[in-house]
Amino acid sequence: MAIKLNAEIRSVAGKGAARSIRKNKKIPGVIYGEKKAPVAIELDGREFEMLVKQPALRTKLFEIATSNGKEDAMLMDIQYHPVNDNVIHVDFKRIDVNKPVHVVVPVEVINIETSRGLKMGGVLNFAVRKVAIVAPVDKIPEKITIDLLNLNIGDSVHGSDLVLPSGVQLGLHQAELAFATIGGKMAEEVDAKPAATAAAGATPAAGTAAPASNANAAAKK
Repeated sequence: MAIKLNAEIRSVAGKGAARSIRKNKKIPGVIYGEKKAPVAIELDGREFEMLVKQPALRTKLFEIATSNGKEDAMLMDIQYHPVNDNVIHVDFKRIDVNKPVHVVVPVEVINIETSRGLKMGGVLNFAVRKVAIVAPVDKIPEKITIDLLNLNIGDSVHGSDLVLPSGVQLGLHQAELAFATIGGKMAEEVDAKPAATAAAGATPAAGTAAPASNANAAAKK
């Protein structure tokens, strides 16, 4: 379901106009894309500040009502004030709801406490935390999850291993990315190293032939 917003068309753009808008508790913004001219808008500041608290806002469809009609769009960027963190500008991109869209969604790992590999002493390397996908706007997931439960030490989850909802595809260059890896050494590898070291340092038993170098030295004497 689309998030509905009311916006006023701005007739004047520029930094001075934007400052004036913010003084009136409004937020300046722009709607662009789909080979149409950009439209400068202003939003109700209090309404949008409350909206920003919702999770996964950039995966949602917005229906923005203006005096020019309704615009289907997705939130592309939010600019914040460097001191007080208030929203100072918003960018929306028009979309065609009948076509798949390219978006980036967060990746989340689950079952960390019960992961087989982590319980064996492995270390989680959660390297890539966002994935680019292509999906119809009504099927965009809020996030993609990686289940660590049955992963062992040395296992990796690549883009091609991700479980995607029906109708959702990976974006370009995502399949080979290693999103999460459980590093470390298996127990048998750890045990084998001290055993090998001990064997290398052991002294020959009585009656055992001396190494050839020692035998040659004895013959010279």
